Amino acid sequence: MVGSTGRVTGRVGPGLVGEVMVHVPGRGGTEAFLAYPAVPGESLSPGTAVVVVEYQPPRTVYVAPLI
Repeated sequence: MVGSTGRVTGRVGPGLVGEVMVHVPGRGGTEAFLAYPAVPGESLSPGTAVVVVEYQPPRTVYVAPLI
């Protein structure tokens, strides 16, 4: 999962549990994950392209903006 890319579908930010749709390698599609910002205090709006920095099974990821 680390290094996978996706898009924010529910605002990610301080004090929020956001949502992202992430392309899951080997499964041929995208799946929803609960998301937190990889950088404390950072906010990511819906539509922002992101990369998974950390994965905590079963469905939680920490994400950073894709540059």
